[in-house]
Formats: sequence, structure tokens, C-alpha cells
Amino acid sequence: MHCLVSVVLVIVIGSLGTNAPLAVLASADSKANIISIAKCCEAQELLVGDTCTPLSETNETQWRPEFIEEKVNGISRSRPVEPNYELKIGRPKCQPNERQWDVYGYVSGYDRLAILTTGVLRHYTTDSTKGSYENGGVYGFRSVGATDEDDFDTVSIHYDYPFGHYCSDKAIVNRKLVATYAMVCLPDVVVGWTDTNYLMRHAIDPAFHAISIASYLVVAIVYFVLPQLRDLVGNMITSMTLCLIAGQCASTVRIFTEFGNHVSFMVADTVMYVSLLAAFFWLNALGYYVWSTFRSRNVFLRVTDGRKYCYYSSYVWGSTVCIASSAIFAHFALETNKTVIGGTVYPPQETIGWLGISVLFTSIALTILVDLSFILTTANRIKRMITYGRIHHKMKYSFRMFVFLFALMSTGWLSLLLSRLNYDVLVYCHIVVNLLQAILILYVCVFGQKRVTFLLGKTCNCCNSVENIDGLDWGEEMTAINAGY
Repeated sequence: MHCLVSVVLVIVIGSLGTNAPLAVLASADSKANIISIAKCCEAQELLVGDTCTPLSETNETQWRPEFIEEKVNGISRSRPVEPNYELKIGRPKCQPNERQWDVYGYVSGYDRLAILTTGVLRHYTTDSTKGSYENGGVYGFRSVGATDEDDFDTVSIHYDYPFGHYCSDKAIVNRKLVATYAMVCLPDVVVGWTDTNYLMRHAIDPAFHAISIASYLVVAIVYFVLPQLRDLVGNMITSMTLCLIAGQCASTVRIFTEFGNHVSFMVADTVMYVSLLAAFFWLNALGYYVWSTFRSRNVFLRVTDGRKYCYYSSYVWGSTVCIASSAIFAHFALETNKTVIGGTVYPPQETIGWLGISVLFTSIALTILVDLSFILTTANRIKRMITYGRIHHKMKYSFRMFVFLFALMSTGWLSLLLSRLNYDVLVYCHIVVNLLQAILILYVCVFGQKRVTFLLGKTCNCCNSVENIDGLDWGEEMTAINAGY
């Protein structure tokens, strides 16, 4: 009996002695498995703009990390297990060779922030050379709990930032957009001028825009300054080129996306598209004026060019305002998927979406069809005319200028439409076409017309020769003499 009790006591004491170290090891392993995640603001705060704000002052919930799991041999679980983690409050202290960089990830954009189960922050962004993921807001990304995450490495690129090189939090920007924010330590990398995309978008494109603006400005000044060109056609050309200048200026603003905190892309896009719409309406008004002149039996009407210009201005600006208002209403009231610009360098901004652009571009397409009908009917009318009066002879050259302007602006509009598909080749083509359009419009309206070059020569007291006088379109030499040149 005593032997049995002794054996039992030995077993109990032995079991206690062996389990105690195991308990200590288990406790140590649980502490070792806790990962650290950096949070920018305090636990009960989030970012509103650039300021940490208590949750009680907002209608948002507390930020929780969104975890994904790294693939192993090309295989990953569809629902990763959330690891044990603790939040470390504070922003990263970057090294001297690094700089702080703000990243905004949002559902409807092309950037997404997530945290690996190892505590590493991963920034997924688009890869324009690969396909897009249609069901999500980002290429190849699904949130935790999705059924398929195999597209991570095939349709997106990513950058990883270990703990100590980032902090993440929830952010509210523009008072309504909720995004995932991260401040990361980015190594100083200088983009070389040999990079084709950087060179085309940040060097060549702004230079081409400047040349285009200068070309349109020359046309507007010539037709506004010379008294002989300030007739109805000249005023229409001036108004059209001013609209094109406004569109080019707004388009230039959108090139430098790194200044997103200082500009409104909604305003820039609206000005660009509305100015383009107004330019096409002025072209349509010019086509109608030429068409109606050849169609009318009596061209000597008791209506001055100034009054006609007021009528055409009412048509152009009234139509532009109505269609632009419809596009803006469609964007704010009917658009379901808001288009957002930004997400990597500056807070995301809402801009005009495909629905509003469709309204504007459809209206431009209709004006192109109407202009095409003007060209065909006017050309047929000119072929059937046997005799030409002075006004018909003058309008014949205006009709030729209208045809060239129609071809150039229609090509530029089609190039702009294709560039919206965001393929690099189409964007590069549009950059070149945009420059060629401006230069060719300058040639068609100024240097390609002997009448205009003669008047410029008389005004500037240069480039005058007998050839110029003999080659005038119609007796502008008498006009020049009467004007005192």
C-alpha cells in the first residue's frame, strides 16, 4: 500500500515538474507571435484631412487593419486567419536618404492598402500593361474574405513597407471620401529622363500644350486686331480659338498630378470639356452660316454682322450651358461609380465621370454629324452654281476653311476620346495629334490664306511683293489702299 502511494506521488510530482516549463514556453510563444502594426493616430482617433480627430466627432468606426496573406508556392488561403497584433501609435521616422510619402487607398480607385499577416504594409497599384479587375476598384485586389485572390501577382504591382517604415489609419478627405491612409518612408529615387512615360507625360506634353496655346493665341489675335478680318466669320474664328485656349489651359493643369492638393480636378475637367463643346458649337455655327449663305437667293440682307454675331452667340452659349448643366446633373445625381483622381501622392479627388463625359461627347458627335451634312450639301450647291457673286466668291474660301477646321477638330476629338481608354500608346498619339491640330489650324486660318498674309504684310510693313498683290483672293489691295496702308 505504501509503495502504491509512493508511486502515485512520484507520478504527480513528475507531471507537475514537466508541465511548468511547457506553460512558460507557451506563454513566450504567444508573446512572440504578436505582430506590431503602426497606427498614425490614437486608438480612438482617425484622420480628418491632416488632423487626428476623435471618433466621437465623426460618424465613422474605429480603424481595423485589413489583412492578407503572402502566397506560398503560388497558393494562398482565400480567408487568411487574422493574427494577434498590437497597435503602435506614431508616425515613422524616416532615414536621411528617405522621405515621407502619403498614400491613399480607396475602394473606387486604382490603389489599395493592406497588411500582410507578418505586419508588412503592402501597397497595391495598377499596372497599365496588364488587364484590369472589373469587379473591384483596384486591379487584381479583393478584400479579406473574398473567394479568389489569385490575381495579385498577375494584374497588379505592389510595394512592401516593413514595420517602422510606415503608419496606417482611416482618413476622411474632402469631407465625404473615406480612404485608408498610410504614411510611408520612400527611398529617394530619381526618375530618369530616359523613362518614356515620364518624358512624354511630364516634359513633352506640357511643351506641346504651350506651343498649342501659342498657336491658337496667334490666330485669335490676328482675327481680332486686323479690321478687315473682324467680320462675322472672323469673330467666329476668334471665339472658337479662345475656347480652344481655355481647354488647353485646363488640360495643362491635369498633367501635373503631384500638385493635387492645390487644384480641383473637377473644375479643370469641367472647364476642359465644356470649352471643347463650345468650340465645336462655334464650328457648327460657322458651318451653318456658310451653308445658309449659299442656300439663300438673296445674300444682301438688312442684318449687320454685329447683330448676326449676337444671334449666333446666343445659340452657342445657350446650347453649351444647357448641355453642360445636363452633364453636371447626370454626374452628381445619376453617376453610380464616381471617378476619382489621385490616391498615391495627394488625397483622392472626385472628378467628372463617364456618364457626364458621355453627355458632352455625344453632343459633340451630333454637331460633327450636322457639320458633315453642311459640307455635303454646300459642296453639292457650289458644283451646281454657274456664276459667282463677290459674296459667294468670298464665302467659297470660308467654306474651304470650314472644311479643314472640321477635319482637324474632328480628328482631335476622336484622339481625345481614344486617349480616355488609358492605354499608353493612345495617350502618346493624342499628345502628338493635339500639337498637330493646333499648328495646322494656325496654318489654315493664317498662313494658308493669301488674303490674311497680305493684310499682315501691310500691317507690319514687311513681306510685300508683287506676287502677293497678284495672288489675292479678292480685291484686298483696294481695301488696303482705302484703309491707308
